[in-house]
Amino acid sequence: MKIKVSEIVDKIDAQVIGDDSVEIEDISPIQHSKEGHITFISNKKYSKYLSTTKASAVIVGIDINVDAIKGKTFLQVKNPYFAFSKVVKLFHPDKLLIEEGIHSTAVIGEKTNLGQDVSLGAHVVIGRECTIGDRTVLMPGVIVGDGAKVGADCKIYSNVSIRENVIIKNRVIIHNGTVIGSDGFGFAFEEGKYYKIPQIGTVVIEDDVEIGANTSIDRAALGQTVIARGTKIDNLIQIAHNCKIGEDCVIASQAGISGSTIVGNRVQIGGQAGFVGHITIGDGAIIAAQSGVTKPINSGQYVYGTPANDYKKAFRIQAALRRLPELIKDVMNIKKRLAKLEKNRGTNV
Repeated sequence: MKIKVSEIVDKIDAQVIGDDSVEIEDISPIQHSKEGHITFISNKKYSKYLSTTKASAVIVGIDINVDAIKGKTFLQVKNPYFAFSKVVKLFHPDKLLIEEGIHSTAVIGEKTNLGQDVSLGAHVVIGRECTIGDRTVLMPGVIVGDGAKVGADCKIYSNVSIRENVIIKNRVIIHNGTVIGSDGFGFAFEEGKYYKIPQIGTVVIEDDVEIGANTSIDRAALGQTVIARGTKIDNLIQIAHNCKIGEDCVIASQAGISGSTIVGNRVQIGGQAGFVGHITIGDGAIIAAQSGVTKPINSGQYVYGTPANDYKKAFRIQAALRRLPELIKDVMNIKKRLAKLEKNRGTNV
């Protein structure tokens, strides 16, 4: 399939610099593009490839100056990454994940209600009194526990476990191997032994959430663990019981959030960040990768380090730590000189 640049422009609201009659047949990374391809840059550090890429067209930000680069067509937009996502769909539209309909090996419990155009893969197991919304797809090996509710237009990939009474709303994507509604880590210590505290709450996943592979979101001991609308969660993440994650947050791989922590809206959490329980993270906060969060974070605050601190202060601490061996050496030399001066002084007396 070939699409003219002029047609692409209409889809992404771009300003063209160059020839809009160029035909594009595929998409590729800027370093590996070929003639007839379209590519993009959203990070200025890749600007060095603009003059060498073989791509016929490049999507760039409005802040990128391309006047000196000849022989290529540029499409300038406000958000190159978002624009490129639209172009990807032009050349690679969504495909059916599995054959439509219900596989003969699927098991459906009593009093379970399936919406219109639901697709169930091989060996899907759905418990009793569940609800599966219209056009939702459950890939092979998905397990849905008794009383769970899954909304419309969801995509649940293979080997996901949705435990009993969990509520998943509309247009949710859950990737392979994730567990929603596993028991919270609650134990009471009595006379030298740990005793399990029943976890009788649930998990609510709101509209337009995406959850990566092999992530665990624990059910509440009482009440709900909540992932609010539009939040995106990476692979290999632990969200403990009774947490509440706000709207439009992004949480990168291997982060761990302890029980009853409240995360505000539009919070960005870097990979391998860890949180103690029972704290609040304000709206729009940024938690850098590998930070250890031990106290509440204010709205809009950017923190880094363990324990997490204002990032400017944390970077100064890191810079000071790198100088620590030299500082120790200097202190030892000063101590030796002082000792020598005191000795000489005593001799003179």
